[in-house]
Amino acid sequence: MNEKKGFYKVKDLSLAKAGAMRIEWAESRMPVLMALREKYRKSKPLKGFKIAGCLHVTKETAVLVKTFIEAGAEVSWSGCNPLSTQDDVAAALAADGVSIFAWHGMNVDEFYWCIDETLKFKPNLTLDDGADLIFTVHNKHRELIPHIIGGTEETTTGVHRLRAMADAGALKYPVIAVNDAETKWDFDNVYGTGQSTLDGILRATSVLLAGKNVVVAGFGHCGRGVAVRAKGLGANVIVTEVKATAALKATLEGFRVMTMDEAAKVGDIFVTATGVKDIIIDRHFKTMKDGAIICNTGHYDCEINITHLEKLKKSKREIRKDNEEYLLKGDRRIYLLAQGRLVNLAAAEGHPSEVMDMSFANQFMSQLRLAESSKKGKRLENKVYDISTEQDQEIGGVKLATMGLKIDKLTPEQEKYQNDYAAGT
Repeated sequence: MNEKKGFYKVKDLSLAKAGAMRIEWAESRMPVLMALREKYRKSKPLKGFKIAGCLHVTKETAVLVKTFIEAGAEVSWSGCNPLSTQDDVAAALAADGVSIFAWHGMNVDEFYWCIDETLKFKPNLTLDDGADLIFTVHNKHRELIPHIIGGTEETTTGVHRLRAMADAGALKYPVIAVNDAETKWDFDNVYGTGQSTLDGILRATSVLLAGKNVVVAGFGHCGRGVAVRAKGLGANVIVTEVKATAALKATLEGFRVMTMDEAAKVGDIFVTATGVKDIIIDRHFKTMKDGAIICNTGHYDCEINITHLEKLKKSKREIRKDNEEYLLKGDRRIYLLAQGRLVNLAAAEGHPSEVMDMSFANQFMSQLRLAESSKKGKRLENKVYDISTEQDQEIGGVKLATMGLKIDKLTPEQEKYQNDYAAGT
């Protein structure tokens, strides 16, 4: 390990060697991002740019951070969730000279302290997962705004809030919605969330999913991924929704649809995936069967109202790692996983490297887009931008090539026919 001077606060620097090996494993599974690293290693298009990042500190994130550095950027990093940091990965980055402020199990005050620390080097680019860093800049460090060219946002919840912020005229620099790329939310959100959420549930409980009633709140990209994977393991899946078309899609996929009030009575395992608060509240806890397991895979920890659960409890104990047993009246037991935070990251390792490869390739390309616009003196407007179709298809094409797959290509005649509105039938 090449130990360089850098500012950092991590749990244990002696974990660096183990973290470095995990990063190497992720690199072997992320060929698109590694190809970008190789492509831009010599030209260093991000030289002179400072990126402040607030995103889960996992082995996959470390590959992205190292790719930014190879492309010439200075980087300062914090975790976007108090329970998602992989301490050995954070140690490996710190030992390699990266300014990083992250450790597993931090409290709320420590969480925001870490974000403040990442901003001390006065970034001109930001990268978010949930928009906490952007909100901190706008609410607490407005003096930095004139120096910031733009930012990127990784997740659905953050994009929703930033679009609302832009609509209200409150967004003071442009942000690219990485989450809304086809090569992100149709892969990372669906296949990544589906697999890693069940991974977290199984690590925290070791239960048999076959035959269980698994209640999935929300049938967006993430909820759909969880529902499909649970069904594949033999679970009876129930979906709750507030959107009629989403509920119809769930029904036509073969899932039962009902209200949470109805589902609370029959569910064995509950997974919230909505990005909205108070999905499971006191009246639901009161009707759940003995032994019900509840967890969240939406970005924030407010989907399960833990305050209500605390008020209903007779006692509480940690029955196993990332699994708290709440004893309620009538000696009913409810098991809360990962303290209501992201179960796939707090109780497992997050999404597999292969799907994060495309998501983080989009992050890299979007940061590059912001940097290039600055170099050309063409700063983008203060609004939320989508990733281009061309970028989506380019990243998808590279991913296919790394998998040894080929696809057809339209001939010039086919392209002409496709766009010929006078061709008729």
